[in-house]
Amino acid sequence: MAAQILDGKTMSESLRKEITERVQALKKNRGIIPGLAVILVGNDPASEIYVRNKGNGCREVGMYSETVTLPADTVQEKLESEIDRLNADPKVHGILVQLPLPGHLDEAAALARILPEKDVDGFHLLNAGKLMTGAKGVIPCTPRGAMYMIRQTGIDLTGKHAVVIGRSNIVGKPMALLLLQENCTVTVCHSRTIGLAEFTRKADILVAAVGKAGFVTEDMVKPGAIVIDVGINRVDGKVMGDVDFERVREAASWITPVPGGVGKMTITMLLFNTLEAAERMET
Repeated sequence: MAAQILDGKTMSESLRKEITERVQALKKNRGIIPGLAVILVGNDPASEIYVRNKGNGCREVGMYSETVTLPADTVQEKLESEIDRLNADPKVHGILVQLPLPGHLDEAAALARILPEKDVDGFHLLNAGKLMTGAKGVIPCTPRGAMYMIRQTGIDLTGKHAVVIGRSNIVGKPMALLLLQENCTVTVCHSRTIGLAEFTRKADILVAAVGKAGFVTEDMVKPGAIVIDVGINRVDGKVMGDVDFERVREAASWITPVPGGVGKMTITMLLFNTLEAAERMET
């Protein structure tokens, strides 16, 4: 029996209705309109699309949106001065530096410059440390969206074996920490893991964040597993995930599609993080 689909589009639409209601309430009760500022350096086409979608998402839910576009040859001092300006702007509750930056810029320094309370990507070391220790902080958008989708299965996650393929600071590591918080037993695999399929075949929950189209095949999946595909790969003009969707869905119990899965949830969770940052603001 084919797996049930975890539909990111439907979930995202439902969450955005909730966000819209909370934005309206915040405006009515406290006179605050949540604001998101995005800094885009250079003219990478994929980054431009992502930034445009973020702006559209803000307008959809009634948030203030600002895009700061800087030329590709922008120096570090100019980038950080723009971050400082947004840090000081009371209209802006969330700041996002669109990655990747041009190679001559220091990403780590730029991300560290953002005030932790305005770091809606959850990349600041303070927020990363809070996630590590289980303290309340900003959760990176993609792992937060993936975790929301896993919870929608209604399955008790306590004691389940979760395997995350990928160890990036943006997805793999925070995803593993979120699963640990749900009382899963977590294994993190990566490009140098020996005998990868031996681990994935034991996973009750399998999260693929590899960046290789169709990497996870049916023989790597435990029958009845929840499969979360975080990958977004472009092959011959077509968007594909890290999972061989058509074949793996025959083995899994739940699966996310690409497109229409975790990617749909990422911007929605960015809006949620921005809303929550505004709600925490003292008046």
